[in-house]
This record gives sequence, C-alpha cells and structure tokens, in this order.
Amino acid sequence: MAIYLIRHGETEGNAARIIQLPDSPLSPRGIAQAERLAQSLAAQGISCIVSSDLPRATMTAAPLQRATGAPLLFDALLQERNFGDLRGTPYAQLDVDPFEPTYVPPNGESWETFYLRVERAWAVIREAAIASGGHLAVVTHGLVCRALAARYLSLPPGEETPARWENASLTIADGTAPWRVRMLNSIAHLDGLSVGSPGSGAAV
Repeated sequence: MAIYLIRHGETEGNAARIIQLPDSPLSPRGIAQAERLAQSLAAQGISCIVSSDLPRATMTAAPLQRATGAPLLFDALLQERNFGDLRGTPYAQLDVDPFEPTYVPPNGESWETFYLRVERAWAVIREAAIASGGHLAVVTHGLVCRALAARYLSLPPGEETPARWENASLTIADGTAPWRVRMLNSIAHLDGLSVGSPGSGAAV
C-alpha cells in the first residue's frame, strides 16, 4: 500500500507568477500535464483518489479517475493556504514576503492555522489509505505537499524537503508508518511534454 502525493498541474497564475485565485483552472499545459500523469499511473493499482476541491486540483484528479476507475473524493482540508487579499496579485507587485514565518495575509490564514489544517488533512489521508485497500492518490497543492513532507513523511537519507514543489509532480510514500518516501517531487513522467511554455512552478 502506498500514498501517491500529487501537486496539481500548471495554471496561468503559476506561469505568470501570480498568487492563485481560488477558482484558477488549469492552463492548456496543465491539462496536458494532468493527462500525462494519469497515463503514467493508470496501471499502478490506485484504488482511491482524494483531492482538494479547488478547480486546479479537481481538473488534475479527473483524468486520473478516468484512467484508474478509482472513486474520487473531495476534501476542503487539502486546499492551498489561503492568502486572503493577496490572491490575484503578481509576486513582483508585493511589498511583503507572503512566505515569511510571522506574516499573516489580510483575511487569510496564518502559518499556524494552515499547519493545523494540514494536520487534520493528514488524518484524513491516513484514514483513506487504510480504507482504500490499495494505493491512495492525494491531489493537492504545493504548500500542502511541502508541509506533509516536512512534518509527516520520512524522506530518504540525505534528502531535504524541497523548497519548491513542481506542477504535476509525484511523491510516493509507503502507506503505513513511518511513511517512507520512495520518490520525491518527481516530474520524470512529464519528460518531452511540449504543450505551451514552461511555467515557473510558483508555490501556490
């Protein structure tokens, strides 16, 4: 039993380095990434998919559901950190560092609140992994992936939690404690993809 941790495909906001709006869909490149990811996992024995309910995640999960036939569940706990009034703003126009440990975005989540939500999401993931009877796919967002890896997964010796999580990346961990990671933030399945132009992989 394994957990397949997936970051959503690229959006126009990722490519333009804009803090995401909640309803941001995948770009054409992101759609192609999601399809390629689904093809690579079609025969891997995924028996359940749990996804963030934001469009960029649901659009990434949909081809995987079609390819595997696995049930697809949505959970708001897997949403990206809420950056409140900063959403929709290009990074270049910010006069603050939204990732600074003590910074709280107006009408958004503090890091403390975000990490508490991720803790609850991790409980959902563990329960779903047990109930799935096979491999579980989790489709979520860059900062959620990073928080899960840093706080709950056992990384390979010498590996550190990546600062940036790539669009449509795949991390594979054992589905039972100590949750050992076998593959970390990999985009090898996207090799040769030429739809659109490469994005920046912006964090959110």
